[in-house]
Amino acid sequence: MTSLRRLGSSDLEVFPLCLGGNVFGWTADEETSFAVLDAYTAAGGNFIDTADSYTAWIEGHKGGESETVIGKWVKARGNRDRVVIATKVSQHPEFQGLSAANIKAAADASLRRLDTDYIDLYYTHFDKPEVPVEEIIGALDELVQAGKVRHIAASNISPERLKASLDFSDREGLARYVALQPHYNLVSRDTYEGPLQELTAKEGLAAVPYFSLAAGFLTGKYRPGTTVDSARAGRAQGYAESERGQKVLTALDEIAAAHDAPVATVALAWLAAQPTITAPIASARTVEQLPALLGVADLSLTEAEAAKLTAASA
Repeated sequence: MTSLRRLGSSDLEVFPLCLGGNVFGWTADEETSFAVLDAYTAAGGNFIDTADSYTAWIEGHKGGESETVIGKWVKARGNRDRVVIATKVSQHPEFQGLSAANIKAAADASLRRLDTDYIDLYYTHFDKPEVPVEEIIGALDELVQAGKVRHIAASNISPERLKASLDFSDREGLARYVALQPHYNLVSRDTYEGPLQELTAKEGLAAVPYFSLAAGFLTGKYRPGTTVDSARAGRAQGYAESERGQKVLTALDEIAAAHDAPVATVALAWLAAQPTITAPIASARTVEQLPALLGVADLSLTEAEAAKLTAASA
């Protein structure tokens, strides 16, 4: 049994791979989503990530479709106390922004769709610098005090705003961010490495990176000159055509062969080995895609292998 990891300073213990819910109700229909969730939890997984805005980008969708699928699955399986559910606020078409009133209304809407009375981890999805951190933290603290949210977290935020938020929480004795969700992977390192990573380490936060597989590029299925039928192929193909992307693939192929492991598992293992990372997020459209993601729980790279990937992706 894979051991769970403590999420920052919280009392949440999570599996070392967080299952992304962005595909639920989109490229994975309800039946397939249930099958993926069943297979993930059967393997010991307990950490599910979604957002109130998933999947508002699809014609005819309103946002909240992913939460609804997860809510139905949890109700059908009767396992609410065994899963850690993370969702986010600020991007839903009807609940835009981070005003106090919006945060509270959006949380209530998420709770209805998830068919639960509490959210384990509630993220600000995209920071809104025009809203004072005092207003944002104050509203999030009210949700915690009301028992609607267990812990709070941030995503897509600058080091300055993150520091100001943490300082305000400490000064006023209010709920404090326990995690950060940055955009971070082997071919996108610039946003997180540096001040944000240093602050995350210093403040004892858990980092739970999204786009861990670079829109599928780090699964190894995108190669120069190949075409892949996927909703995210354009972005992934861009990485494949770049010199950096090709260097990373070469190093991944070599290490994957040495471990007899899928390329995706090695890419996630590199991420998991970086300072501050608790659990990378990755999504599976099908049950067949899941084993390569779950493998991160059991694959440890040597220092030399991790260094080789770091150098290839520099």
